[in-house]
Amino acid sequence: MKKSGKKICFGAAIVALVMLGGCVSKSDYDGLQQEYDILKNEFNADQAQITLLNGELKVTMVNQVLFPEGGYRLSASAREVLAKLVPSLSNFKNTRIVVDGYTDNVPIGPELQREGISSNLQLSSRRADGVVEYLVKQGVNPDLISAQGFGEAHPVASNQTAEGRAQNRRIEVTLVGPGT
Repeated sequence: MKKSGKKICFGAAIVALVMLGGCVSKSDYDGLQQEYDILKNEFNADQAQITLLNGELKVTMVNQVLFPEGGYRLSASAREVLAKLVPSLSNFKNTRIVVDGYTDNVPIGPELQREGISSNLQLSSRRADGVVEYLVKQGVNPDLISAQGFGEAHPVASNQTAEGRAQNRRIEVTLVGPGT
């Protein structure tokens, strides 16, 4: 085979591998589907939005459910809501759990600045860390869970309205893997 023919075959093989890598096996999908069904029954629509898409199960919790306005410490009601996740999350052995924190674009106030939080990125990181710490204390495998903050990046609504800002203040718990 000529050199250019080998390049085309090699390129086609790489494209095929990339396409297969994006596929989710039936057993992986079934595991996540089972958790989706369980979590959908546990949460009210005003507490969390549950989605299953592209091999990832995502639980999006609105900020007011978890944190006091402008704060990063979990409220008592937040612990009750997060406790609903624990039975599902603590059973995982092969599924990564990623906790992402987001904020709106309102600047950090003086009270948080006195506590050493000077940016929305830091605030979102503290919130995500707080959720991870709570879940680990409740039995979630610390080797499978991680936290990251994105601040005001990746808004899901306009920051021009109070409703949009409220939607942007959120925690997303994403399950990546086979659901086992």
